[in-house]
Amino acid sequence: MHPLRKALHNELHSRPSIYFRDPANVYHFAFSDAEDVCDALVDRLNQAADAPLASNGSQGLLRMGENTLKWERHTEFFTLTLVVPRAPGDPYWPPLPEALESLVSEHRNLLINADQVLVESDANWAGDTAAYGFKDPSGSTLGGGDAIVWSDFRLTEGGVNRILLVNRRLNAYRLGRMIRRLLEIETYRMMASLTLPVAQAVSLQLKEYDKELTNLSDRNAEGKGSAKELSTDIAALSARIVRSTARTRQRFSATEAYAQIVFERINELRESHIDECQRLGVFIERRFRPTVRYCAATDQRLVRLGQSVANLSDLLRARVNVEVEEQNSEILRSLNARADTQIKIQKAVEGLSIIAISYYLLSLFKLFYGGLHTLGLDVSPKTAILVMTPVVALILGAIVLRIRKAKGH
Repeated sequence: MHPLRKALHNELHSRPSIYFRDPANVYHFAFSDAEDVCDALVDRLNQAADAPLASNGSQGLLRMGENTLKWERHTEFFTLTLVVPRAPGDPYWPPLPEALESLVSEHRNLLINADQVLVESDANWAGDTAAYGFKDPSGSTLGGGDAIVWSDFRLTEGGVNRILLVNRRLNAYRLGRMIRRLLEIETYRMMASLTLPVAQAVSLQLKEYDKELTNLSDRNAEGKGSAKELSTDIAALSARIVRSTARTRQRFSATEAYAQIVFERINELRESHIDECQRLGVFIERRFRPTVRYCAATDQRLVRLGQSVANLSDLLRARVNVEVEEQNSEILRSLNARADTQIKIQKAVEGLSIIAISYYLLSLFKLFYGGLHTLGLDVSPKTAILVMTPVVALILGAIVLRIRKAKGH
């Protein structure tokens, strides 16, 4: 058996829902970036609990009197869910039990989501959402008509979002899963919305980057400034864009993943209209989807801007290469011109050398001819010319051949 067989298979059971019956109040809290305080919270919860029901590294179920508490670790947040049975005559929205209130208040600065779900039976609910303090709520029937859910998505003074669920035909298992879906929608929606301030800040930076890119593109197109200065400015802009991308990539990716979970959970509700109210899922999608699209568009703008800067760098590199090739061509033409000049000079020098050699040969033969007369030999000028001319020609020819052989090497 593979060593990971059991661990991977048991992932199917790693995050079970809390199963309970109506009526009840469900309190749900999500703490952002709670990795450092998660262990401390879990230890204190275990100390306060009457008995642990189930536990593993990612979640745990605890019994606190008649109440059931569940904690869960996630990648970027930590959640607490408390189910409190409700007795007839209890207030609709009771405060959080003191045992949990003290724990939550200590880490309220990390609280990213807080929900309170009132679960009522179809036979015993008030019959009017105004009785529960809702103003112009959204509502839907869930699970093919097995439950009704209402909420006006208005936070209380304590920052809690209230949801009313009227149970018609859901058993304890289906009720627990339905409540889990509603809570996940709100939690993941808030976690996805954490990127909105980041996207807004990045958008302001992108405006500056766009202006700088336009300026650099104009300078490159018009050939203003040296290529070195332009390359330095492009590299600086590219470095800032890469830094922004590195800082925001994880946040944008998380928003995409969280948003997908939200939309999947809304589809799993299997909503239908009730009365003239707007469906709960439609209300959330219409107001949440623009946030997701804005974050995705900002991420895409950042990516495209980085690509545009890279393209501009390539254009500048091509421009520099063309300029270098032109300079090399000019150097080659200059070298060719110098070579032609040197060849002409060499030819002139060769001609002058032949003339000089001919002059020296004629001078030597003239002295030789004068020496013959001194010795008493009577040689006529015509005879001397006939004899010496071939000799001079042979000597000059030999010199010319020697010069050409030397040039050939």
